[in-house]
Amino acid sequence: MASGLVHSSRWLLGEPLNPGTDSPALGSVFNYTESLWKMHHTQYTSVSRTDEITVKTENGPRRKKYRYVRKEGSSNIMFRHVPEERLLFVTDIFTTLVEIRWRVMFLIFALSYILSWLFFGILFWVIALANGDIKDPNTDPCVFEVRSFTAAFLFSLETQTTIGYGFRGMSENCIHAIIIVTIQDVMSCFIDTFVIGIAVAKMASARKRAQTVGFSNRAVINLRNGYLYLSWRVGDFRRYHLVEGTATAQIVRSMMHTTGRVDVTYEDLVIQQKDIILATPTTIYHKIEPDSPLYTMTYADLQRADFELVVSFTYTDDSTGILHQTRTSYTPNEILWGQLFQEMIRVGRKSYRVDYNLFHRTEKVHVPLVSAKEFEEKKQLRLTQHSPRHSPRSSPRLSSRSPSQDHRDKYLKPPMVKVELVSDSQPEPSIAPSQSDKSQDQETLTQPNNQTSEEN
Repeated sequence: MASGLVHSSRWLLGEPLNPGTDSPALGSVFNYTESLWKMHHTQYTSVSRTDEITVKTENGPRRKKYRYVRKEGSSNIMFRHVPEERLLFVTDIFTTLVEIRWRVMFLIFALSYILSWLFFGILFWVIALANGDIKDPNTDPCVFEVRSFTAAFLFSLETQTTIGYGFRGMSENCIHAIIIVTIQDVMSCFIDTFVIGIAVAKMASARKRAQTVGFSNRAVINLRNGYLYLSWRVGDFRRYHLVEGTATAQIVRSMMHTTGRVDVTYEDLVIQQKDIILATPTTIYHKIEPDSPLYTMTYADLQRADFELVVSFTYTDDSTGILHQTRTSYTPNEILWGQLFQEMIRVGRKSYRVDYNLFHRTEKVHVPLVSAKEFEEKKQLRLTQHSPRHSPRSSPRLSSRSPSQDHRDKYLKPPMVKVELVSDSQPEPSIAPSQSDKSQDQETLTQPNNQTSEEN
């Protein structure tokens, strides 16, 4: 027992146990316990909610950031402490009801009908009590067959919904009951109009139509006409196409300072042919030129970049004439370098065929991993090296070109036509060849000078 306490104290003080000299069984137990203790303290650490979460990538740790615009197009922004927020929702109640969820809207509409029936039912019951219809059935009633609160509620429901069973009805004895019935009829018209208008506006909402116009899951960077281009696809998945659309794109960057202040900057991208008619899926191109924010970005820089490409397509629906907008965003890991969208349009005998299975598919192509700036510089350097250099002070050099190349270039040069004015005495134009070798390709064309003869 004493030896066990000695070994325990030595292990707690950090002294290692020797299995040969110390108790072997006790030493193995403490060694196992020590390994568990070290594993626990090396693999697991406690964190708090204020700690920053980082994601380890091949380029090093990167802080996890949320999208500015979600993939489906909604903004990932939450407003807090808006002045008079509830008053704004009540002031613009129509837009508020259009933007809320369907289940909330159905609940509000059902409560509006039920509460209105209940309110006017209470009024008819109070009128029946005041007139004595409930206590004395022999008196002339204000409302026939309304002797209880249930009967008053049913009369209110029948009046507002214009059911008219023919069992309950108004009499001419109470002017107050007649006024209440008139007010209820007018209010029922307002409630019906409001409900139908909001339901139609919600069904024809631009958000639902925007879901039928979509972007590709990825954006690509490839070569086109000798230049680097950033491109993405947009297509309409419905049969009824659009009248006209305009594509836009922005680079969104957010920078957080040590003080906690966040700066959000926007850089517009110039799009080639941004006004399009979306009859078939279209690829939208941005030429990476000196004015582009991506001009100095290489493939390695793209992997480490911290920005968001926000693209949108604003268009007019052909069937409804309503203006819509579809949005999405691409992060740097969703921009594929050296990829090309596959062709999805085929020409049939009677029509064009579009295969939407290829809408998101790409294929690899050969693209340099350098930036557009370096690519242009290398292209200019290559052209400079292949172009001949002439100096006025240099001595004449013999041409290294073969005679066959000189002969081919001579015939590729455009002929020079010389027009001369002659008198009418020469009936036909003649072509006079030149004497020197330098003007071998020149032709002299003579034609009559009608104006000179007429003047003479």
